[in-house]
Amino acid sequence: MKKAGEKIVITGSGIVCGAGASVAEVWERLEKGETAVAPFTRFDGTKWPVKVAAEVQQDNRFLVSDRKLHKTISRTDMFGIYAAEKALDDSGIPQHREELGAAETEVFNDRTGLIVGTGGGNYHSNYDFLPLMTEAKAAPEGEMVHFGRELGNQVTPMWLLKNLPNNVLCHVGIRGDYKGTNACITNQCVSGVLAVAEGAAAIWNDEADRIAAAGHDAPFEPEMVYYYHRLGLMSGEAPRPFDAARDGTVFGEGAAAVVLERESNARARGAKVLGEFLGFGCCGEASGILDLEPDGDGVKRAIEAALADAGITADQVGFICAHGNGNEASDASESRGIRGVFGENIPPVTAFKWAYGHLIAASGIADLVMVLEALKRGLIPGIATLGEVDLRISPFPISRQATAPRGDVALLICRGFGGMNVVLVVRGVS
Repeated sequence: MKKAGEKIVITGSGIVCGAGASVAEVWERLEKGETAVAPFTRFDGTKWPVKVAAEVQQDNRFLVSDRKLHKTISRTDMFGIYAAEKALDDSGIPQHREELGAAETEVFNDRTGLIVGTGGGNYHSNYDFLPLMTEAKAAPEGEMVHFGRELGNQVTPMWLLKNLPNNVLCHVGIRGDYKGTNACITNQCVSGVLAVAEGAAAIWNDEADRIAAAGHDAPFEPEMVYYYHRLGLMSGEAPRPFDAARDGTVFGEGAAAVVLERESNARARGAKVLGEFLGFGCCGEASGILDLEPDGDGVKRAIEAALADAGITADQVGFICAHGNGNEASDASESRGIRGVFGENIPPVTAFKWAYGHLIAASGIADLVMVLEALKRGLIPGIATLGEVDLRISPFPISRQATAPRGDVALLICRGFGGMNVVLVVRGVS
């Protein structure tokens, strides 16, 4: 139960994506208007209809130094572990714990939780079987006989462990000895922001004193690219949200994380505060897997629920970080949902997918990390790929140029398949 007067603050953050492996690196790309979207290298895209993505440039040893662990986790897990541990280090929690006595440490660990959002896996998890399946078709002893006999020789027995959706949750908890409440959320694009919302709820419900919330995904692989293209969702260049010529989104890969805790606990240990978590709203449109209500009703209701949860009014919002995926229907309905709440008094709006692609489960929480940085700096990065605002949604307060927020509160929108709409509200600390 949310308690009046009890604040939840954010004390640490971490991020890795195509634009960099730290908040400072990603911010620099945003501020300079540089996109990380480029021709991809992880597979041969010669015959693929889409040939660009925002790939993480750091190698696996940089992300997770324990080489033994690489055998039992996937690429997306490495992103998640890296971002979560960076956020925890940034919060100062591991360092503070070293100063505690044995009994205090035990209680501290029991009251420290982890909630992680993931896309729930992708087609790449099945690729280990493809060579054997092809080979088995031509086997003289029969396809299934050959497949069964050779399965253990050609597919690692660690396959299942490597593809568990809760690997980040498990390994960060084990490596850090965090024993508190935990959950793994698999709700596609909104998984990461739901992890943040659930983390705040866990603290308000006294299930934990602090929560590391993370989101991670590696959607960029051959089948995902092809199928999203067939659905008409993919562009051949960096996304151009709300632009008249927008034609889709582009995959990125990576992870982001934040640490939430009671303000009283954070102040007591002298932690720096990045921002305050004010509230969230979530709703579904019940219109179909890909269908969106063209009037933006789902976005509108989620914003209204988030403002009510935060206990603030629309005119207190300093800027909006939109989902802004560059798809025509999504951007149009999102802009209408925003206008349905703010009328003609919409605060400055920006979006970040032009810089590091669509990270699917990590997209919203990556945006949150950069929103907190924008509030700290008092600067809203522009949308560098913006040419001309779509006249059908104009006037709409977006720009190629950086602008100043009109207050210290930001509203973040994240959307997903099935008509999901999640909105977070945070207050910055300058």
